[in-house]
Amino acid sequence: MTAVMIGVDPAKRSHAMAVLDGNENEHAVLQVRSDNDGYREMLRLAKRWKQRTWAVEGAGGVGVQLIDTGHGRKNDPGDAKTVAVVALRTNGLRQVVLDDERLALRLMSERRRELVQSRTKTVNYLHQLLMELLPAGAEPKLTASKAKALLATVRPRHAAGKARRQLAVDFLDDLVTLDRKIKDINGRIKTAVEAIGTRGT
Repeated sequence: MTAVMIGVDPAKRSHAMAVLDGNENEHAVLQVRSDNDGYREMLRLAKRWKQRTWAVEGAGGVGVQLIDTGHGRKNDPGDAKTVAVVALRTNGLRQVVLDDERLALRLMSERRRELVQSRTKTVNYLHQLLMELLPAGAEPKLTASKAKALLATVRPRHAAGKARRQLAVDFLDDLVTLDRKIKDINGRIKTAVEAIGTRGT
């Protein structure tokens, strides 16, 4: 099985990846969005080679076997290939070991971001329905308690109005659940940050 070097050039919006063998022959290139689907796509590609080493531009502490190259910040497969070439040609590059606690914190942070995005969408849907159900509409900064109080005043007579109110109730239930989950993940993140800080002092 061919051993490969996987060069990765990460950026805020996307990650570029290039797979080279020891002779610097290119076996694959990839560019993905910097989200969970993108990470999974990168891992699926990497799993084609059992003997693989990751070289990540500017790696700072979280990853599988990472090597810090410390070079430029442009983001495309050509730059990812350069990262892999530098890693193949340079001895003594810094290896970054797996930091389990910080990886856990990163995973929790990603989950919180997903929950907040879902909450924003849910509030927007709920706000739109209340605008259609109530003459005065609803305040822009809508909370679950405010939405519940407003819905208690609505008694539609027609089928469309009843359907809107039921949808609003469903979104309100979703909002209550999301608020609870966000509160829970915030507590877990706070505990993790405090634990890392305590061990770092």
